[in-house]
This record gives sequence, structure tokens and C-alpha cells, in this order.
Amino acid sequence: MPSNAATAVVRAELTKIGTVRSTLVPLVVALLVSVGIGVLNGASARSAIDRRSSLLRPDFDPLDAGFVGVQCGQLALIAFAVLMVCAEYGSGMIRTSLAAVPDRGLFYLSRITAATVVALLVAVPTAFLSFLASQAALGPHGIGLSRPGALRAVLGACLYLTLMCLFSIGVATVLRRTALTLTLLFAFVFVLSPVANAVPVLRSAARYLPDHAGAEVMKADPGLGPATGLLILAAWTAAALLAGWLALRSRDS
Repeated sequence: MPSNAATAVVRAELTKIGTVRSTLVPLVVALLVSVGIGVLNGASARSAIDRRSSLLRPDFDPLDAGFVGVQCGQLALIAFAVLMVCAEYGSGMIRTSLAAVPDRGLFYLSRITAATVVALLVAVPTAFLSFLASQAALGPHGIGLSRPGALRAVLGACLYLTLMCLFSIGVATVLRRTALTLTLLFAFVFVLSPVANAVPVLRSAARYLPDHAGAEVMKADPGLGPATGLLILAAWTAAALLAGWLALRSRDS
């Protein structure tokens, strides 16, 4: 397939994202929620430190506090990915898209490329602004990007958000239904992973769940290590995208 044809399909996917309100809203929400919760968490932590509250964790680290908002805002990026895929199946427009681009491999790769571009464009300002805003809210207890490990954690947060978005693209392509996919992914992030981490016999296995492993890159004292955590998340993402490709290739639209 000529490279200009591939470029045209990617542009078409980007145009669909930019003209459909249901996919644009989650992108804005991801930024606002991440920064807003980051500020609230930073202000709360500052108050607890100033009052010497016993509720403050003894192992509190301002670096970790910088990404509480990001971990909440990721749900909006997951919603973006799900809506980007499932909305076409729900409306029947997937038939038009596949008629325009009968090469399903090209169609799928172009969708992944467009999602990656958009996710990075949102993830970079979201991670940096959320971190800086939370540290500003911490006041004298906050840290800057010059602290060892801080820039690594912020850049890792950008990759984490992007990979979680692509992981969701793969899952959505397999399931095709908006409500089912959102329920499954939200439960995975907010229920399965925290519960498994809280149960002693499951804690060691929970470290290898995609969101839990990927979040290692944003921690001051990562258990698995930032590189290992991202590799595990990347492996989950690759598996989800492969499953999506197999589903798209083998099923009718």
C-alpha cells in the first residue's frame, strides 16, 4: 500500500476524532480532572503535614503525590479510546469506514497511530501540569523537576497514559460494545487491581497487572522498577492490540 494512502487514512482517523464531540470531551476531562485532583491532593497533604496529622502516611513522598490526579484522569483517556472504537460499531459507521479502507490491516494500524498521536498530545501536558500543580499546592513541602527521579516519573506518566489508552483500543476492538467495555476496564482499574493488591495472597500477582505495573514508573520507590513496569504494561498493550487485530480480521463488520 503506498505511503501516501496510509497517511491519508491516518488523517481521516484524526479528522474523525476532531469532529466527534463524544471523543473530544474525554480528552478535555482527562486534563481537567488530573490537574484538579492533583491540586486538591497536594493541598490536603500540605494541610496534613502542617498539622502533623496522624492520617498522613509515614512513607509520604511528594513525588508520589504528584500523580494521584493522573491515575484518576486516566479513566477519561480510557473512555476516549473506547468511544473512538465502539461508537462506530454502535452507529454502524464501521461498515462505511471498512468500505472506504478495505485493507483491515491498514485501517487498524492507522487507528492505532491516530490514537497514539492524540494520546501523547493529551498525556504530555496532563502529566506535566498535574505534577507541577500538585507540587505548587504542597507549597514548601513540594518538589521540582530538578529532584532526582522527578523528570523520569513525569515522562513515564506520559508513556503510562498513552499505553493505557492503546491497551483500551485493543480491548474495545475485541468487545465492540461501549457499556460492556467501559464497565470492564473501569472495574479492572478501580476494583480488580486495588482489591488484588490488598489481599496478601494475591499481592505478588497484582504487581503484574497492566495498570499496577505501569504505575511503577511514577513512584518514588518502585517495587518492580520503572523500566520493568513499563515493559509489563507494553506487553499487555501489545497482547490487547493483537487480540483486537485478530477480532477485526476474522469478524464481519
